Amino acid sequence: MVVVFARDEADGRVKAFAVQKDAEGRYPQGYEPTVIRGKFGKRAINQADIEIRGLRVSEDDRLPGCDGFSGANKVLAVSRGGSSWEALGHAMAAYELAVSYAAERVQFSAPIASYQLVQEKLAGMLADTVSIQMMCHRMAELQMRHELTAPMASMVKMFTCRRSLDVCRTARDIMAGNGMLIENHVGRHLTDMEVVYTYEGTDSMQALIVGRDITGHSAFTGGRR
Repeated sequence: MVVVFARDEADGRVKAFAVQKDAEGRYPQGYEPTVIRGKFGKRAINQADIEIRGLRVSEDDRLPGCDGFSGANKVLAVSRGGSSWEALGHAMAAYELAVSYAAERVQFSAPIASYQLVQEKLAGMLADTVSIQMMCHRMAELQMRHELTAPMASMVKMFTCRRSLDVCRTARDIMAGNGMLIENHVGRHLTDMEVVYTYEGTDSMQALIVGRDITGHSAFTGGRR
């Protein structure tokens, strides 16, 4: 089943509809998903290029809990929170891989973990990872108390993805050329983080949502309210 958000021409409000497959596993006429090929990240998950043309669903398929774009925002707040936890997982994995590699990689008769520049990078990576962790835990507390707002969720996704992407890039840098090899795994986390950084709203989109909440001015329409 797929949930489609569409604007009702009768009242102009966004509503949610369940688009379900039939007994033979086919979507109804007018809904055509095509798996996107050639991705460099998140290759374990299929994303689709979706074409909707002349799709018809019954009123019974309308989800009663959504009667405006605020309903879609509730979904986005939850999914952006999930993306933040993904960012934490990638940051933790990249940091651990970098620490392990630095301890084993010998250069000029000493492990690179003994060099000042590498230690400085590892310290920064750890600080960023712990910051992401604390932000995610605080977000979870607010969610459990039903106090998490859409701008809060956007701020968390913006911050965690920025910091996690930087951690993954630094891990790749510590490994130098070996960071390019799939067998060392850090490249998997880096390319997957590029995807997480983009979906559920790009970094720029999250920043504009937070900016609107700070200033009261929407920059989505060039400053027009």
